[in-house]
Amino acid sequence: MPTDLPTTLGPYLLEAKLGEGGMAEVFRARAFGASGFEKIVAIKTLRPELVGEAQYERMFIEEARHQARVSHSNLVQAHELQVANGRLFVRLEYVDGLDLATLQARHPLTSGLALAVITELAKGLHALHAATDETGRPLGLVHRDVSPGNVLISKHGEVKLADFGIAKATLLRETTRAGVRKGTHAYMSPEQIAGRQLTAASDQFALGVVLHELLHGTGPVEDPCNGVLVPVGSSLSKPTSTEPKGLAPLARLLQKEPSARFASMREVFEAFRADAASPFELAAHVSQARSQPQSG
Repeated sequence: MPTDLPTTLGPYLLEAKLGEGGMAEVFRARAFGASGFEKIVAIKTLRPELVGEAQYERMFIEEARHQARVSHSNLVQAHELQVANGRLFVRLEYVDGLDLATLQARHPLTSGLALAVITELAKGLHALHAATDETGRPLGLVHRDVSPGNVLISKHGEVKLADFGIAKATLLRETTRAGVRKGTHAYMSPEQIAGRQLTAASDQFALGVVLHELLHGTGPVEDPCNGVLVPVGSSLSKPTSTEPKGLAPLARLLQKEPSARFASMREVFEAFRADAASPFELAAHVSQARSQPQSG
C-alpha cells in the first residue's frame, strides 16, 4: 500500500489498492462491527492531489449520488458517502472475482461466455441510461468508460459494471483537468473522441469494441483516413461475413453514426441473449482462471 495514504479511513481498514483512474483510487477494505462482525467492502476516494479542489469534490459527490440512485444487479452499488481525514470517500460493494481484462488474459472467453458478459452489461447500462430524478425527469446518464478493466465478474458469475467516477449527467457542465482524459481511449466512440455531446449510444460503441476484442483478441486501431479508432477486422459501415453465427448485430454496435446503432440497450440485450452462456458457465470459467497465473 502506498506510504502516502492512511491504513485506515474513517471506520475502515484499507488492505489493498484495487485500481486507480484520473480522479479516484479504489481499495479493498474491511469494516468492523459489534460481536466480531466483519465485512469486506470497496472504498473509493479522490486522488490525494485532488483533495481540496472544490470542482472535483463537487463532481465526486454528484457522481456518488447518481450511483446510489441507480440500483441494479449489474452495476456496482454505492452504499454511503463520507469524509474522514479530510478526504471524501464512497463505500461500494466488493466484488469477489476478476475484472474482465484479467479474466481474458488468464483464460480467454468463448463466444458464448463473451455474449453472457455483453448481455449482462447491456442490462446494467439500460438501467443507467433510464435513470430519473425524484420527479421522474431523465438524468441523461452516460457511463463513458465501458472497458474490460471496469467490468467485474464475481466467482458466482455475476457481471457488474464499475467505475461510476466516469459517469456524468449530460445536464452537468463538462470539466476536464489538464492531463486527465476521461474514458479509455481505445473504447471511445467516434463522437466521444471528437468531443461532441454524448448520448446512450456512445456506450453501445464501447460495448461493441469490448465484444470484438473478446472474440478476436485485437483492439482498435486508428483509421488513417479519418483518425477514428476502429476495431481491427470489422467494418463500421456494413455487417461482416466472418463473425461467428449469431453475432451479426456486432456491426450495428460499431456504426460511426449514433443514430445507426440500436435504439436502446434493451434491444442490444435481445439481439445477443439467445447465444449467451449461462451464469453457471461463467462462474466455472472464473474459477478456472483464478486457479492459474496471468500469462505474460
